[in-house]
Amino acid sequence: MTRRIKIDFVSDVSCPWCAIGLKSLDTALSRLGDDIQADFHFQPFELNPQMGSEGEDIGEHIARKYGSSPEDVARSQKMIRERGAALGFVFDMDKRGRIYNTFDAHRLLHWAEALGKQKELKEALFVAYFTEGLNPSDHQVLENVAASVGLDRDRARQILNSDEYASEVRAREQLYQNAGIHAVPAVILNDKYLIEGGQPVEAFERALRQVAQG
Repeated sequence: MTRRIKIDFVSDVSCPWCAIGLKSLDTALSRLGDDIQADFHFQPFELNPQMGSEGEDIGEHIARKYGSSPEDVARSQKMIRERGAALGFVFDMDKRGRIYNTFDAHRLLHWAEALGKQKELKEALFVAYFTEGLNPSDHQVLENVAASVGLDRDRARQILNSDEYASEVRAREQLYQNAGIHAVPAVILNDKYLIEGGQPVEAFERALRQVAQG
């Protein structure tokens, strides 16, 4: 018997561990086959809500925010690259030199949810930023990514050139912050069970089986 599990995936498109977490979760679901039907909902979280449109150098940003040395950054990037490669995801650190504001990307993701394209858009945004090194705050980039997954380019442009869905995104961000989510990825199963961080495939598989079994 197939069990339907609601998955709220709280994340940011500029969070490498969120990309890893989603790939791990997808791999776990593939291992479970027809036993589980996943109902994905991607919820907004901004790692740097005050970031300007020009962005900031990643090394400088991490040093300022976390006190990390260049050696710390290099070790972390190596780990991220290796984890991604093991899951079939490419992190091209040479192309990704800056970190950007992601609020407009979250507005498009909110729009895509009702159209059944949210997961495709989320995955395409991860590739655009982490693999291709594109700026996820640039409206032309966002229009191109939206169109690449079958969303209407003109409608995407209309949203981006307005404040549409801004209040809805901020309300959802506040909802999860009030619920105690202060780091991502945060994966919530059936509105009850929380899995934090970019966990290994086995951890997601174990949690999904436990939830499916009640």
